Amino acid sequence: MTETTNRGHVALVTGANRGIGLATAKALRDAGFTVAATYRSTPIDEPGITAVRCDVTDTESVDAAFSEIEEKLGPVGVLVSNAGITKDGLTMRMAEDDFTSVLDSNLTGGFRVAKRALKPMMKARQGRIIFISSIVGIGGQAGQANYAASKSGLHGLARSLAKEFSSRNITVNVVAPGPIATDMTAALTEAQLSAMTSMVPLGRMGEPEEIAATVAFLASPAAGYITGTIIPVDGGMAMGG
Repeated sequence: MTETTNRGHVALVTGANRGIGLATAKALRDAGFTVAATYRSTPIDEPGITAVRCDVTDTESVDAAFSEIEEKLGPVGVLVSNAGITKDGLTMRMAEDDFTSVLDSNLTGGFRVAKRALKPMMKARQGRIIFISSIVGIGGQAGQANYAASKSGLHGLARSLAKEFSSRNITVNVVAPGPIATDMTAALTEAQLSAMTSMVPLGRMGEPEEIAATVAFLASPAAGYITGTIIPVDGGMAMGG
């Protein structure tokens, strides 16, 4: 993006009704973007954020959401692809549908929203696409073969898009969170949390706002020379592996 301000740029965050997605939508709003945030069942109720229903597993739903945003706010200049699901289980017990449905939501869903965002970005000759991945996509995780495959796939997708669209001043990057304090981790036992944080050099869980701050930087004009990069925000857990 060639401008020196975020004002007037529309940012879309998918899967933004809680956790990292909601924190990111708030951070982009506070950074001056006009923000739209998608949900599947529970609308976001935040000042300055436009809630839009979208199911990233449905191409027609994705197109309808973008069309609504374009009509209300203008073309999307920043896309944060965050929507995703988990269906954990050991591989030998994992149903094929549990594997394919996670890939459809997390990886193909990311492709769907990126593809829909790209045409207006190409016309504007600027844009930002940021995928929210996971360090599990870097190092793998027992019991999460489907989730790890989907997140690792995002890395290849992002780098391919970065090469395809760099000539149009469109940057594509990935943020890979480590263990983050969200509703999902809040359901873990003290023993599970202790085991998880013991693997983090900084010795604690991350906060959604720390992921959001990284995304907000990548969305900003200051990050115009960064593309095709995977940034772990994980307290040192992956050590940039």
